Amino acid sequence: MLYKNDAARLSFNRMNVGPSYLGPRHADHSWNEVRWYDGPREDPAWPEVHTYTNAISYLPGEEVVFHSSTTASVWTLAIVRDGLHPVRVHLAANLPGHFTAAPKDAYSHGCGWPAAHRWRIPEDAPSGFYRVESTCARRDEGVFVQHHFFVVRPTERTTKGRLLHVLPTSTWMAYNDWGGANSYLGVSGPDANLASPELSLERPWTRGIVWLPDGAPRLCTSSQEPKAPPRYEVKEWAYANGFGFFYAASGWAQYDRHFAIWAEAEGYGFDTITQTDMHYHPEILDGYDCVVIVGHDEYWSRDMRVAIENYVEKGGKLARFGANFTWQIRLEEQGRKQVCYKHRAPAEDPVRDTPDAHLLSTAWEDHRVAWPGSSTVGVNGLGGVYASWGGFVPRGSRGFTLYRPEHWVFADTDLTYGDVFGAEARIFAYEVDGVDYTFCDGLPYPTGADGTPAEVEILAMSPAVLAEGEYNGFGYRHYIGSHDQYSKADMVHGAQTPEVLAKSKYGAGMLIAMKRGRGEVVTAATCEWVMGLKRGCFYTQQITRNVLDNFLRTEESGV
Repeated sequence: MLYKNDAARLSFNRMNVGPSYLGPRHADHSWNEVRWYDGPREDPAWPEVHTYTNAISYLPGEEVVFHSSTTASVWTLAIVRDGLHPVRVHLAANLPGHFTAAPKDAYSHGCGWPAAHRWRIPEDAPSGFYRVESTCARRDEGVFVQHHFFVVRPTERTTKGRLLHVLPTSTWMAYNDWGGANSYLGVSGPDANLASPELSLERPWTRGIVWLPDGAPRLCTSSQEPKAPPRYEVKEWAYANGFGFFYAASGWAQYDRHFAIWAEAEGYGFDTITQTDMHYHPEILDGYDCVVIVGHDEYWSRDMRVAIENYVEKGGKLARFGANFTWQIRLEEQGRKQVCYKHRAPAEDPVRDTPDAHLLSTAWEDHRVAWPGSSTVGVNGLGGVYASWGGFVPRGSRGFTLYRPEHWVFADTDLTYGDVFGAEARIFAYEVDGVDYTFCDGLPYPTGADGTPAEVEILAMSPAVLAEGEYNGFGYRHYIGSHDQYSKADMVHGAQTPEVLAKSKYGAGMLIAMKRGRGEVVTAATCEWVMGLKRGCFYTQQITRNVLDNFLRTEESGV
């Protein structure tokens, strides 16, 4: 049974943001005692409005259908094309309010709300990220605001360049807890205490994925004091201000928006699509010289991987300034449902022990799937994982150590062997990807033991771990602890012996380059790379320019 957080409600009233509910305790021992998730209060005395769209992306000329529920008598919907210079493209004021209760399983089966508004996208609308702002007046003060989004796909008429920005929306879906559950926690299952393996697109987005106020804390924090237990400031801030439990882990506001703003300011013309578009319309990739992915990039379908690998094989270039390539998902109902059983897949996923067992929704490195991510992006999710927050390498450099300064990626940076770059901007953080490696004559090389292609060059790297360092203070325990160390041991090696656990604990985050067919991949495998762009790190910005400029250079034009 759900119960309201009255103390937090006061904070929400002051901040003029939305509600959040406390949910039951999750069975996983390593999480906090209490979770919360976004959802409607459905209290007539507390005006609110929640909105979602009938699709995640559209072409110019198509109609967007907005499904809403509100306890207000009237409300307003605005659409803003987001970026360096946000532009409001539509405003519908004084819409009549209608309330429809949210189903208890809205997180997995959708809300099923009626259409509340419709808008036809102009035929010449540019591709991009369109933020939807639903607002209603409050009796006491201010307004209630809820944010949603959709993407407008490019057409031959509207395309802006040869660079395509693919949003990692499957990861956003996995972290969206609106209505009670996501891929990490929730009220699913017989005891209402489990994450949901099925997630619906037909519901609003949890607070923090689409929009964040300036100054919202990030997971990478200041260095830990000696003998002090680690803190998780993002959880404290989220709880106090009414944002999602995982607001700092994923989304446009936390990651992709920073890249989009920087790229626009630098003069790069780019179009935008979602991972769902890449899954169902892989032909879109063929119109671009370079595909760029940034931020937290954790969940992919098999079709997405095939699409990007075919694209690179044919000569395309992939610039991935992001990390955490870990889970295989399945998209169903034309992308309206995302399926990922994760650690529960061997026992619960319906495709297990069937001819479709290769679609098992577990880690790509799981021995039951055995298609390591390094085949696609040059690094593996379970080869790195956590750094620079909580008890995960809390006093690390927060940057990369350089090993191959002669590579073209580092042109005009003045960096040399052994230099650390990006530390001041704290670019090496949260989750990172790496491969099994060894050193020879002072240089790192992939061993290939984890399926990494021999073509992978390790250019720079830094340590990461799958288990938090132990702190034995009274009344304290870690946020994740050693849970993922045990998970990797089981999924990759099929055992949890002391020997297997020992080799499952440590990893690294890497900046790599890889030739594949006629194309090439560069991956800067850290979620926080975008902070180097946002915070003005000379090295991060120059490396990013080098990669994009090189990948956009054509043999025909010579530029």
